[in-house]
Amino acid sequence: MAPEHKPDFADLLTLDAVDRDIFRGRCHEGAPMRAFGGQVAAQAQIAAGRTVDPDRRMHSLHGYFLRPGRTDAPIVYLVERLREGRSFTTRRVSAVQDGEVIFSMSASFQRPRDSDDSHQLRMPDVPGPDEQARRWGPMLIAPDFPPFQLLDIRLVTSSVAPADGMPRQYVWVRVDQPLSDDPLLHVCALTYLSDVTLSTTARRPHQARPGRLDLVSLDHAMWFHRPFRADDWLLFAQDSPTVGGTRGLSRGMFFTRDGELVASAVQEAGLLRH
Repeated sequence: MAPEHKPDFADLLTLDAVDRDIFRGRCHEGAPMRAFGGQVAAQAQIAAGRTVDPDRRMHSLHGYFLRPGRTDAPIVYLVERLREGRSFTTRRVSAVQDGEVIFSMSASFQRPRDSDDSHQLRMPDVPGPDEQARRWGPMLIAPDFPPFQLLDIRLVTSSVAPADGMPRQYVWVRVDQPLSDDPLLHVCALTYLSDVTLSTTARRPHQARPGRLDLVSLDHAMWFHRPFRADDWLLFAQDSPTVGGTRGLSRGMFFTRDGELVASAVQEAGLLRH
């Protein structure tokens, strides 16, 4: 019997070119029959990046989830070219399904520059990924869905700090297969990875209350500080400063195993109790 073919993670972010600045893709589910928001955002990044000169690197994105996307119909990505500067390039992407915008994103790209002015937060002192025997699978959204099997996510610790009452969790993450050297693919993969775990940080203190607590992503922002590879281990250090008004704010920072801070993420999610 021939071995089962393992899907390619890059295929999750592949788009078809429809016309100039118009692309089309499909998304798998996160919640039942609802497109996974991290994949929608990552595909929007791919669409933006395909309209930018290859010497520029994405350094930030700001996105809003406006409507739930469906998994049984394609999503069309419309790119607007807002700015073509000497150092920075700006794009706006609208993800459209059934004639309605389901996701809107602004993305900024920069020509790489060296700088002597630099500082960064020190990485938390936690055990490495090789010391974590079990994956974070039981807590994943749709953990048995094949695309999530392409990820390796290992929980280090999760707690509510007694000093400030803020929930924190630390997880090691990576795409569990080799990726190409395309920098755009790695930043998009990191956006995909970040949406798997980030919003659950805000939910942690409230999981024991009666009723099922669902999360709906409202917005998502990321900043990419330094080059990295998403197929190498990254520590995702997360916390949640506040939950209120049915909204929970979560923050996270990605560190390489060498302690280099390479990206930051912030997300607000709606908390819906059933």
